[in-house]
Amino acid sequence: MEERLVVSTKNFTDSEVENVLRPKTIDAYVGQEKIKNNLLVFIESAKKRGDALDHVLLYGPAGLGKTTLAHIIANELGSQIKITSGPAIERAGDLAAILTNLNENDVLFIDEIHRLNRNVEEILYPAMEDYMLDLVLGKGPSAQNVQIPLQKFTLVGATTKAGMLSTPLRDRFGVLCRLELYSTEELTEILVGSSKRLGIDIERDAAVEIAKRSRGTPRIANRLLRRVRDFALVKDHKTVQLADAKLALNRLEIDELGLDNIDNKLLLSMVEKFNGGPCGLDTLAATINEDANTIEDMYEPYLLQLGFIARTARGRVLLKKGYEHLGLTYVENDTVKNDEN
Repeated sequence: MEERLVVSTKNFTDSEVENVLRPKTIDAYVGQEKIKNNLLVFIESAKKRGDALDHVLLYGPAGLGKTTLAHIIANELGSQIKITSGPAIERAGDLAAILTNLNENDVLFIDEIHRLNRNVEEILYPAMEDYMLDLVLGKGPSAQNVQIPLQKFTLVGATTKAGMLSTPLRDRFGVLCRLELYSTEELTEILVGSSKRLGIDIERDAAVEIAKRSRGTPRIANRLLRRVRDFALVKDHKTVQLADAKLALNRLEIDELGLDNIDNKLLLSMVEKFNGGPCGLDTLAATINEDANTIEDMYEPYLLQLGFIARTARGRVLLKKGYEHLGLTYVENDTVKNDEN
């Protein structure tokens, strides 16, 4: 039978897997101040008690640093981290194999934990609560329940859809952390630090310009930094200048608010095809030839935060700020009015 890779057991500091832009300590991690301060207390308490840190759930939009925080938690605890994801664990036996191979105080990081199979999820309940693995061997009258003790460990789960977690699983996490979008100032600091790690000199004005167009997301900011660097290098500029940033971002069709051509296409379609809405997600996705899940996960959260669109019981609706962004005259929508009432 072909062996399937379910979990990586390499420590995150191995050079083969280390992301050069990823901070290794809480002090080096920019933003999410409340979460950082609370985690420091919980980690220090666990170390003084000589006990495992309570299980941690990290949730929020993609690209905000959930994976990075998981690595930092392990590093601050002085523990190893083992990494897997919900979709990778197909059978209960896969998870059982992972859990029985954990050492004391290890951190098990499960990304996309909301995508765990329900049968697999049930194995986690006694493991998280009692550090015990409950297995049923055999079938029918001859079936036997076997309990295997586990080493104390910390489960760090990450999800962009906390609402899709079952209540029994969510309730077993002792520490819940909601990551928020970053400010321009925080993203600027991240970009300045990232440029140093990449060996790039960058003007602060250029970093601010990239930060403003990064949708409040460090992952996007670092990706745009690398693209702006490419433009600067081709022009033989030793330092990334503001003009380089503006040229690159304009060529990439990313406007001053961080909206790209898909965002603007989505907004325009709501006006031209649906008179501002309401319109269903699947219908809107088909209209702009984009996947509905991609729209819901990647584009909608930022448009909602900007106040350009609203979700109503009848569908998506374009709001006044959305019309203004497109340079169009706002037409008040009865659906929004009725929802407000």
